[in-house]
Amino acid sequence: MYDAVIIGAGVIGCAVAQRLALYKGKFAVVDRAHDVSEGASKANSGIIHAGYDAKPGTEKARLNLKGARMFPQMCAKLGVLYGKPGALVLAFNEEDKATLEALLQQSKENGVPGCMIIDRKRILRMEPLVNPEVLYALYVPESGLVSPYEFTCALADSAAENGVDFLLGRHVTGLEHNGSHWMVRTEHGDLACRAVINCAGAGAEPLHNSISTKPVRIIARRGQYYLLDHEYPLRFTMTLFQVPTLMGKGVLVSPTTHGNLLIGPTAEDIPDGWDAATTRQGLFEALDKARLTWPSLSTRTVITNFSGIRAHEANGDFVIGAVEGAPEGAFEAIGIESPGLSAAPAIGEELGDWVAYWLGAARNPSYREPTPIPKAFGQMSDNERAAAFENNPDYGRMICRCEQVTEAEVRHAIRRPVGATTLDGVKRRTRAGMGRCQGGFCSPRVMQILCEELNLDPTQVTKFGGDSWILSGELADGAEDLA
Repeated sequence: MYDAVIIGAGVIGCAVAQRLALYKGKFAVVDRAHDVSEGASKANSGIIHAGYDAKPGTEKARLNLKGARMFPQMCAKLGVLYGKPGALVLAFNEEDKATLEALLQQSKENGVPGCMIIDRKRILRMEPLVNPEVLYALYVPESGLVSPYEFTCALADSAAENGVDFLLGRHVTGLEHNGSHWMVRTEHGDLACRAVINCAGAGAEPLHNSISTKPVRIIARRGQYYLLDHEYPLRFTMTLFQVPTLMGKGVLVSPTTHGNLLIGPTAEDIPDGWDAATTRQGLFEALDKARLTWPSLSTRTVITNFSGIRAHEANGDFVIGAVEGAPEGAFEAIGIESPGLSAAPAIGEELGDWVAYWLGAARNPSYREPTPIPKAFGQMSDNERAAAFENNPDYGRMICRCEQVTEAEVRHAIRRPVGATTLDGVKRRTRAGMGRCQGGFCSPRVMQILCEELNLDPTQVTKFGGDSWILSGELADGAEDLA
């Protein structure tokens, strides 16, 4: 019997779990994927929005601002890179300027400091490669950046260090209340709990509607991206938006915390909330729109494309708290699209405390503060690298040349409290495979280390769990089949 089961191991579910770990109790996170951060949390822009864009008076606005202010300290505790380069929302005509003025007014109502409208001369002084036809921009100095999957993995580790169970690769098929407690039905057995917390992202609608008297409708909104190789100097240092539309914040050009440039996302409503494919039409659209911001944009440095699914609730706002009309002990955080990453620390804090209060849980006297993720070898000084090697000779063996990832870091990623068990799991925790060659050089060695650490046969190693096998057999077997 668990005190609470959280459904969904994305950034929201892991933020709630990390907060609940402050309290005494038996808690679990369950997810259909074989790792944390496999949904929207691995495929978004990584921007910590300042809060100018959210409609005043909404939960999006309130939690965006609160969460964004929590990020610097939270990232410092977790050992996750955080940057605050600021952002520009670009206007190319007078109609766009009217939108900027409305956004500026919203920023004041939401309490976002420092926003101002600036002219072309100042824009081009800040970002010389911006389209010279730009007329105005809303300057947003509080806009930040984080790696969303690194942040999610760090939250999960902190929760697990404090006793939270992570039950991955378990698809939740339904919820039932038997009068005294909840049963979370999964394909691998049922989980009994006093409280259930639905943070299932694109899969949240059927779970909510099966227990609530007020149905919701989650619209799967796909966004497609380009990732460019890191270059020095970086072409742009700030996040560059175009004026937002009804479908979202629009196509952007933005740096990442690791020195790449990100182009996208598009916004396309699709019927299948798990269809994260990229399409010819979507990728062309992303390029065409991005070239309004950056006319000289070339695809020569593109190293990969990807897409993510946003869980847009039809009424447009976050749905957070006790599930309306459901038996006691049902809670949720659903419809968490942008600025969901920015709001995640605030959602985790408030929903975690709410559930703990309902449970009557006391504070956990043995709670451990997060163990910070070690500094990446690629970001160390020469002296730091020498010290790391002296402490652990595995730092002297380079596994990923593109991103400067060592054997020590790959092994640490697998040994973490919620450790990597797949190639993608190692990639998101270390960046091995995220560089120019996209794993062409390092994948065989990463597979070998996974086999050594997890006692696997090479044919058991997968890309992201399930049946995503890398190898289908041995060469000798294939030769016999051909004979």
